[in-house]
Amino acid sequence: MKFKAILFSVAVGMSTLIFAQETSQKKYSPPPGNALVGDIYGAGITNTAESKAITAEKLGKKLKKDKKVENVAIKGKVTDVCEKKGCWLTIETEDDSQFFVKMKDYAFFVPTALKGKNVVLEGNAERKVTSVDEQKHYAEDAKRPQSEIDAITKPKEEVRFVANGIKVVK
Repeated sequence: MKFKAILFSVAVGMSTLIFAQETSQKKYSPPPGNALVGDIYGAGITNTAESKAITAEKLGKKLKKDKKVENVAIKGKVTDVCEKKGCWLTIETEDDSQFFVKMKDYAFFVPTALKGKNVVLEGNAERKVTSVDEQKHYAEDAKRPQSEIDAITKPKEEVRFVANGIKVVK
């Protein structure tokens, strides 16, 4: 009887270990997918978001007047995606600068295949000062060279966007 109890305990322990390992592997990699036109991530976007989406330049002008803009739709091209989890991305603006996008409440992630695709994002934007440590963290996630990471020495004011949903468009 003791042998059966020990055998049962070992089996349960091994199952738990295997499940935990599978869960942690899934937890730390971006979701699969090809990010095809029409694919939606997060809560999606409203029916009017795509037609009412503004450019990053217009968003910048709005943020000069107000510190925060809520419930706004933006269109742009994805230039970078977190290689580690797909938990952030950057959008290219018309003047070849970029702004940073995080997912609302860390509730969804995007595949790395989103890089280079045009998207419409819906959410909230604000101007924010990003600390040196946070900038270095994101540079490490993006697998930047150590020399580039070491060159980050000052906090940076930038546009930050928190996306409720993202849709891949043409």
